[in-house]
Amino acid sequence: MEREHFKSTFGVLVAMAGSAIGLGNLWRFPYMVGVYGGAAFIFVYIILVFLLCLPILFSEIMVGRRSHTNAFRAFGKLAPGSVWKWAGILMVATPVLVVSYYSVIGGWSLEYLFKSCTFSFTQGATREELGTIFNSFITSTWMPILWHTVFLLLTALVILGGVNKGIEKFGKVMMPLLFLTVIAIAVRSFTLPGAKEGLIYLFRPDFTKITPEVCAAALGQGFFSLSVGFGIMLTYGSYTRKDANIATNSTWTAIADLMFALIASCAIMPAVFAFGLNPQEGPGLVFETLPFIFANMPAGGIIAILFFIALLVAALTSSVSLVEVGVAWLVEEKHLSRKASTWIVFAVTWIVGILCSLSFGRLSGISIFGNSIFNFLDKFSANFLMPLGALLIVLFVGWKMKKPDVIDEFTNGGTLKGNLRISGFIYFLIKYIAPVAVIIIFLTNLL
Repeated sequence: MEREHFKSTFGVLVAMAGSAIGLGNLWRFPYMVGVYGGAAFIFVYIILVFLLCLPILFSEIMVGRRSHTNAFRAFGKLAPGSVWKWAGILMVATPVLVVSYYSVIGGWSLEYLFKSCTFSFTQGATREELGTIFNSFITSTWMPILWHTVFLLLTALVILGGVNKGIEKFGKVMMPLLFLTVIAIAVRSFTLPGAKEGLIYLFRPDFTKITPEVCAAALGQGFFSLSVGFGIMLTYGSYTRKDANIATNSTWTAIADLMFALIASCAIMPAVFAFGLNPQEGPGLVFETLPFIFANMPAGGIIAILFFIALLVAALTSSVSLVEVGVAWLVEEKHLSRKASTWIVFAVTWIVGILCSLSFGRLSGISIFGNSIFNFLDKFSANFLMPLGALLIVLFVGWKMKKPDVIDEFTNGGTLKGNLRISGFIYFLIKYIAPVAVIIIFLTNLL
């Protein structure tokens, strides 16, 4: 049976951008901007994304396209008989673990979309009252599990459609919708009294705030935002046609991810400043602070609906890419149908996700190295598995693959003259600079 592939360049771009753009863009990036100095953080972030994170993205897509197989088999196919084949296990396990707890947060977005549609954020509710409502919801038993289940079912429906009719078609519809929705919210935020202070905070840099800590945080955010080290981009790379331009697709993915993060910040921060609230709220920014703002602003009910639609779409586009890695492995390695593979991954992530959800309530007494089940999986994946995956990828491309093969893949056999001119510099970044960058993230997370 012929292997599926993306049919169009736009299909590749929206699928990869959909993977990169997720919940972290809507709440984590604005939070990081708030904690690490506003515009100074953004300035450093932009430089590091294009100088260091992008070559890692090139590498992962390159391994996928050249091997033309799933994340588990890719390394063994390009380096037969070597220990590199074991790297594939990590590339399949990581996204399955991540989507198990990610789908719990996706379920929260469904709950809050439902609350928005029923206009539950009533005017006059205090920040503390909304915080109590959120805490009561996540510590309850059945409702979070119900929404977690619905979220995974929505993900499975997209995956069942396959690469073309499912992932590619879904991305073509949802990514433009996501951008338009967040732009509409940003325009509304700009009109609030005091919103100007939020824009100044975002775009007037204070270069004295640039420290090694800020640089490490910006590098880590860029690294995780582009979905490198998961096996996702490797899998999507394997669905990419041989005549596609890896450099162009990767660069546009990075640009789309950056633009969405900036637009999301413009949608959130002006409103936060307009209401005199703390921009350093973290996860509470989405489920506690923003509902308070929506409840107390003109036309806030409509804005709340738009925002949580955007949050849900962002979560779904990322969860689809995470689940696809495991599905591709089962289809190609275990020779199961796409339907059976999808429901197997669904079952595994559903069960683990239930444990994660209950760790806020009934299972809150269970501790793994001082963390709840949810927090342990989150930290273990983000601080260990993902950086390790990215490190293995750049070491494989930079030190195991032959340089002519890397250049050949990057330039499509020398036919892409623009890529050929920068190929030496890109190879230098992949071989020497990118591994150091990943190790810095590793050490920063562990210390």
